[in-house]
Amino acid sequence: MHQKLVLPGNNLFSEKSNFQMRRHIRLRREYLYRKSQESKESATFQRKEQLRRSIAKGVSVPTEIRHEEEALRNEIDLEDEHTRVQKTHIDDEYAWAGVKDPKICVTTSRSPSSRLKMFSKEVRLLFPNSQRINRGNTKIEELVDACRDHDFTDIVLLQENRGEPVGLVVCHLPCGPTTHFALSGTVMRHDIEEKNTVSEAFPHLIFNNFESDLGKRIQAILGHLFPVPKPDSKRVMTFSNQGDFISFRHHTFEKPTRNQVDLKEVSKLSFKKKWE
Repeated sequence: MHQKLVLPGNNLFSEKSNFQMRRHIRLRREYLYRKSQESKESATFQRKEQLRRSIAKGVSVPTEIRHEEEALRNEIDLEDEHTRVQKTHIDDEYAWAGVKDPKICVTTSRSPSSRLKMFSKEVRLLFPNSQRINRGNTKIEELVDACRDHDFTDIVLLQENRGEPVGLVVCHLPCGPTTHFALSGTVMRHDIEEKNTVSEAFPHLIFNNFESDLGKRIQAILGHLFPVPKPDSKRVMTFSNQGDFISFRHHTFEKPTRNQVDLKEVSKLSFKKKWE
């Protein structure tokens, strides 16, 4: 059973709110501290790499690291395949991926049209373990604080222009990343003539052409919105990147025979990453 999200009321200065505020401040300070340590850890990692290359080639150790050669050798000897890789604050963002299922809040901009409300209902069905809320007059800061307090892992905010969905914001909690996508060519389930009921099984994901560093970053943001599927799940979602435009397709499939697969399209749209 999902825990219902209660948006903040007028009593924002209760004892509970003060406790939650202190918790948020502490989490933010920890995040900023880890991020500030990256430059120092990166410099140490580069010196270790210099020493490893010198040892592998059998040449003299560079002059600039000779004074700390012994300490660096001791650290290298203690490393394994996991600790040898340089870590960043990005590694902490999805540390619980695969261990803890994501919990997503789906909402809209203020005063949404009937079509955006319909779209938000379909987006809620896309993400397992998600909850759609009516935002009302709630401010962004209040919405984020309420989602943090209720242990949501992500917020999906939908935007529109003249009744047509044009934007999708994905905010990972508690400290980001936040990405904005421009939407175009949205085809909802109600726009398809032969529409079927939407499966709520955990989907298999297909990512095409996300090989660059930015592509891998976007793949991580989108991929971690979904929990780990069961092997026999017959629900598939495809994200295909062509020239920074990401086409999304949502299908279910059946296998009448061993060599035949029947696909049924549920919804589709195209979106472009704008900023992160």
